Amino acid sequence: MKKLFSLLFIILLVTLVTFKTANAWFNHSDEVAENKEIIVLLHGLGRSNTSMWLLASRLEDAGYYVQRVGYSSLHQKPDEILQDISLQINQCCQNHTQNVNFVGHSLGGLMVRAYLQNNKVEKLGRVVLLGTPNKGSKAADHFSNSWLMDILGPTAKALGTDDKSFPKSLKPPYYPVGIIAGELKSKLNDTVIPGKDDGLVSVEATKIDGMTDFIIIETGHSMMRYDGEVADQTIEFIKNGVFKEK
Repeated sequence: MKKLFSLLFIILLVTLVTFKTANAWFNHSDEVAENKEIIVLLHGLGRSNTSMWLLASRLEDAGYYVQRVGYSSLHQKPDEILQDISLQINQCCQNHTQNVNFVGHSLGGLMVRAYLQNNKVEKLGRVVLLGTPNKGSKAADHFSNSWLMDILGPTAKALGTDDKSFPKSLKPPYYPVGIIAGELKSKLNDTVIPGKDDGLVSVEATKIDGMTDFIIIETGHSMMRYDGEVADQTIEFIKNGVFKEK
């Protein structure tokens, strides 16, 4: 079973690294729409800001100005990524007159938490984390000594569950935060990730002390970005501070 999970992980890895990572943001217009709330949107490991296009489009259709923030996740350490995204977010949003909300997928959620831990946003709104390994990743533990982690880079190596990991360095939120966890109906990886999971991150690992609301949606880790229900629930929390009852 472990060999099968390793094979699936390798397939996912190949998919990840075939997408070019980016450390530049994507602007939909030359000027920020001052009369709209902003949603700062961060992608996950091995992706780029363009990988969030469908979720960004759905958030825009709901009336928000969406700022996608890109970063090079395969070559930088967490503190280097934090420095990179901080420059982008500060330039975009620190002086915005409307609420500034944040949505992060996977690693992007951890980077949102790290940014808000180190920066004060005057018009801070709400935060939604999608499939974020807030308690660390059992998959990262399992492959910690593998050549796979050498390819995925220093930040991936820092995503484990030990006390010195990057997720464990983050403080509980002081802001309203909704957690969306994915669940796949499969037992193929139970020996590596016990319990319910989205294929890479366990449901339990997404939870965080001080979270405002929590919901599980039947979807996989990567597919969360394209899932209509995930988008709807994200919009619901940003607007009202709670998820819709299922």
